[in-house]
Formats: sequence, structure tokens, C-alpha cells
Amino acid sequence: MAEEAPQPPQAQMRVLGQFIRDMSFENIMAQKGGGADVQPDVEVQVNLDAKKRSADHQYESSIKLNVTSKDKGGDTTLFVLEVDYVGIFHIENIPDDQIHPFLLIECPRMIFPFLRRIVSDITRDGGFPPLNLENIDFVSLYRNEIARRQAAEGAPKADA
Repeated sequence: MAEEAPQPPQAQMRVLGQFIRDMSFENIMAQKGGGADVQPDVEVQVNLDAKKRSADHQYESSIKLNVTSKDKGGDTTLFVLEVDYVGIFHIENIPDDQIHPFLLIECPRMIFPFLRRIVSDITRDGGFPPLNLENIDFVSLYRNEIARRQAAEGAPKADA
């Protein structure tokens, strides 16, 4: 009988906490005294960030949203929402070459439902219909960012 190879340790992840690092909501329509007969057109920009914390096996992953709603009929901005939402994670047994994608794909996936709820509540409390964000494909977002970085590094540099 051949002995079985030892199994690698099981990957472990726990959410230790989550919080809003920074948030701003501007109801520009109300400031200008606009009416309620507008057709909103919403644009959402997503940025991800992650870093190692000082404690062993602790990492921070953040989702930064910039949401702008404009009137479809014109170029009038209705509201602007900026939020930086952070999750603190305890992560063990992830190989070093996989930690970066793990922090920018799996960790945001874990905290996104909470951020979605905050965005819905803030827009509703700000006087608009609740904004229910679509699911974000964090894998595609990660791949696009890697491709963008590689293209930027491979671009010919201008002569000085």
C-alpha cells in the first residue's frame, strides 16, 4: 500500500470586523431646489485596495465606490455618493503567490452585501429611490486591473 501524501493545511479566513472608513453623500438636486420629475442615470466606479496589517495573519481589504447619478434628460447631477468600506480579515494557509488575488477577489466578495445595504439605505435616506447595486464580478475587475498594469508597464516610455 502506498502512503498518501500529506494534505496541505486547509485555507482559513475569518472576518474580524468591517467598517466605513470614509463616506460622503451630496444631494445636489435638493441643494439646487430641483424637482422630483427626473430620470436618473447612475454610474458606479469601483476601486479595490488591500494591505497587510501589523498583527500576524491579519489583512485589510477595501471597496471604494464612487456613485454619480445624473438626469438622463440633461447633464444635471442629482447626487454623488463616495464610500470607502473596509473589511479586516484573519487569513491563514494561503500561498504567498495567491494572497494578492485572494485579498482583491474573495475578501471584497465577503463584505460586498453589507456595502450594498449601506448604499441602498443612504440613497433612500437621501431622498431618492434606494439604489440596489448589481453584483460585482471581482474576478473580472481583478483581471482588468492586472491587464491595465501590464499594459502600462509595457508601454514605450517617452524620451526625456
